[in-house]
Amino acid sequence: MKVRLTSLVLAIVALMTLLAGSAWSGPTYSKVMKEGKVDVGLMYNSIPAAFFNEKNEWVGFDIDVATEVVSRIGQSMGKDLAINKVKVNNKTRISFLTSNRIDLSVANMTHKRERDKSIDFSITYFFDGQKVMTKKGKYQSPKDLLGKRVCAMQGTTSEKNLINLLKSLGDPNAEKNVISYQTAPDCFLALAQGKVEAWSTDSTILLGFAAKQPGKFELIGDFISDEPYGMGLPEDDSKWRDAINFAIQDIWNDGTYMKIYNKWYGPDTPYYFPMTAKVELWP
Repeated sequence: MKVRLTSLVLAIVALMTLLAGSAWSGPTYSKVMKEGKVDVGLMYNSIPAAFFNEKNEWVGFDIDVATEVVSRIGQSMGKDLAINKVKVNNKTRISFLTSNRIDLSVANMTHKRERDKSIDFSITYFFDGQKVMTKKGKYQSPKDLLGKRVCAMQGTTSEKNLINLLKSLGDPNAEKNVISYQTAPDCFLALAQGKVEAWSTDSTILLGFAAKQPGKFELIGDFISDEPYGMGLPEDDSKWRDAINFAIQDIWNDGTYMKIYNKWYGPDTPYYFPMTAKVELWP
């Protein structure tokens, strides 16, 4: 009797474990299947990744990549998925994921270990690096900026990297001299108006804003850091993460990725940024 009771208890525990696994293995995937749409967090003032053009159309590299990824996931599900674009910024792109307001964040987000504590990431889908931009002909290297006011976006890895760079170059007041602004347009305006002497962030963002006033700004010095962009995902949701990763690899393998890349970063664009690496491919 005791042996039979023990076996029954073990069976119940096993069943409960199985049910728990079923309930939590892919809630986002199941939600997307049921609703027929993906809520995607996107920047709206980051040229040329995601911004509103002169026709008030939401366009950019991230917009096109996100749209294609959602389409491929829909194909794998056997249904047409809609993409619901949600505005996010540096502060909300993670909190919107953790609060289930979005299913996916495609928003200039470097994959960092600290960020990975609260969300998951896809494989790297874009390779950037941080640089410094100044008015053209005014400075030669970041070392020329010691003791001067420089701008970074608040709460970003760029802000931390810039402080560390200036400290390493010998600026004892680096934290005071790095002026934080909320958005990329705020930083660009501060630089254009002479409120700061430089702005540092991911190079493609700098190129995008410099193109608005051709010949007036330039990027100086070497890359401060590597910035591998990942798509932000809900924590511990492997089925959804796999769907995203497979879609990214598929658009790379059939050439769609490079068509989108060259549309926004190719040699015939104002934002020319040579491709530096390829996405991770699984056999």
